[in-house]
Amino acid sequence: MEKGYLSLVLHAHLPFVRHPEYEEFLEERWFFEALTETYMPLLSVFEGLAKDKVDFQLTMNISPSLCAMMADELLKDRYAGYLDKMIELCDKEVERTRFSPDFHKLALMYYYRFSQTKERFVNKYQRNILREFKHFQDRGSLDIITCGATHGFLPLLSVNKEAVQAQVRMGVESYRKHFGYNPRGIWLPECGYFEGLDKFLKDEGLKYFLTETHGVLFGRPRPKFGVYSSYYTRNRIAVFGRDSESSKSVWSSVEGYPGDYNYREYYRDIGFDLDYDYIRPYISATGVRIFTGIKYYKITGNTVRKEPYILEAAQAKAAEQAGNFMFNREKQIEYLNGIMDRKPVIVAPYDAELFGHWWFEGIDWLNFLIRKIRYDQKTIKLITPSNYLKIYPKNQVINPSPSSWGWKGYYEVWLNGTNDWVYPHLHRACEHMVEAVKRFSSDGDVKKRILNQMARELLLAQSSDWAFMMKTGAFSEYASRPRGH
Repeated sequence: MEKGYLSLVLHAHLPFVRHPEYEEFLEERWFFEALTETYMPLLSVFEGLAKDKVDFQLTMNISPSLCAMMADELLKDRYAGYLDKMIELCDKEVERTRFSPDFHKLALMYYYRFSQTKERFVNKYQRNILREFKHFQDRGSLDIITCGATHGFLPLLSVNKEAVQAQVRMGVESYRKHFGYNPRGIWLPECGYFEGLDKFLKDEGLKYFLTETHGVLFGRPRPKFGVYSSYYTRNRIAVFGRDSESSKSVWSSVEGYPGDYNYREYYRDIGFDLDYDYIRPYISATGVRIFTGIKYYKITGNTVRKEPYILEAAQAKAAEQAGNFMFNREKQIEYLNGIMDRKPVIVAPYDAELFGHWWFEGIDWLNFLIRKIRYDQKTIKLITPSNYLKIYPKNQVINPSPSSWGWKGYYEVWLNGTNDWVYPHLHRACEHMVEAVKRFSSDGDVKKRILNQMARELLLAQSSDWAFMMKTGAFSEYASRPRGH
C-alpha cells in the first residue's frame, strides 16, 4: 500500500484572442504555439499511457477562454494554415541544412513534428481537441476542472460582488457546455483568494479549489497538517495548498530542472538567426522578427556561444530528473506519513505551457515521471483532489488567508503603478452593467442581445492577463487596448 499521494495539477489558460478583421494577427500565434508545443503533445502522452495500460490520475484546468478558442472554427482554420506554413518552412530548412549534420537532424525532427501535428489535428482528431481531453476525463484518468470565465483576478474584482459572481458562474456554465458535467473543482485565476470567495464557489456547486502555500499555512486556526492535507472552509468548500518544494524544482529556470544545460535554449530561434529575406514569409505580417518555434541550440551554459541541441541527451536528462523528482517526493511522503494520522497529499500545480512550450523537454519529463511512479516505486500514488476527498471526507475547518501565486504572494503583480489605472474603469463598467440589466433585461430580444454583448466585453476586459502584460512590459500595447479593437 502507498504511504501518500502526489496530485499533479496543470493550469491550461490563454486570454481570448480572435481577430477576424485581419487576415493574420500576431497574438493569435500564442494559441497556435500552445496547441503545437503543449496541448497536442499532452494528448500524445495520454494516448501512449493508455496504449501501454499505465494507470494515471492527473488534474487539468482548461479555462473557458481557452475552451472557446479550441472550439472556434475560424481559429481552427487559421491553425491548420499556420501548420501548413510551418511545414513549408521546415521543408526549406531540411534542404538548407543538408550539409550540416547536427542541424539537418534537428530540421528533420521539426519537419516530422509539424507534419504529425497537422495529421493528428485534421484527420485523427477532426479538429476537435476538447473532445480528446474529454475522452480521458470519461475514462477516469483526467479530472478536468474549471476557472473564472475570462481569468479575472477575483480579489481585485470583489469591489463588485456581481463581477465575482459572473466570473465564477460563467466559468461553470462554460464547463457544462464543453464537457457535459458539473465541474467538481475550480482553479482560481492566479490562485487569487480573498475572504468570502468560498461563498461564491458554494453557490455555483463547486467542491474544491487550490491556493498558494501561504493561503493555507496562514489560515485560521492554524492548519494541523500544513499543506499536506485537504481542509474545509466555513462554507464547506475544500481547499488544497501548493507544495513549494515540488513546485520550485520544476518551474524555476535557475534552480530547477528546466535550466539544465542539455535542454533546448528557448531564446535562440531561427526567426532571429537567419537571413531576413529568407525568413520574411514566416514571421509577423508586419515584418517584425518573431519566434518560429524552430530552435537548434541547447542552453549550453551562461554563454552566448551555444552548442547544437542533442535530443537524445536531453531526453536522457529528462528521465534522470524525473527519477530525482520522484525520489524526493518519496522521501517527503515517508517523513510525513510518520507524523500524520492520514496519508499525506503533495499538491504540485503548474502552468501547463511550462511543459513543451517554455521547457521543451517538460512533456517527456512528465511522461517519464508518470511511468516511473507507476512501476519504479510503491511509496506514492498519483491522485486527484476529488479522489483524495473521497478517501478523507472529514477535514479540519479553516479560514484561508488572502493570497495569490504571484510575486510576493499577494496582489501586487496585478495592482501597481503600471496597471492600477484600469480598475476604476472596470468597476464603473460593472456598475453600469448591473444597472443596464435591471432596466432593460425584460425589454425584448434586441436589448437582450445588446446586454449579452456588453457582458462579453466586460468579462474580456476583466482578464488578469492584461494587467500582467502591463506589469511585465510584454505585449503591453496590445494589453492596454480596449477589448474588441
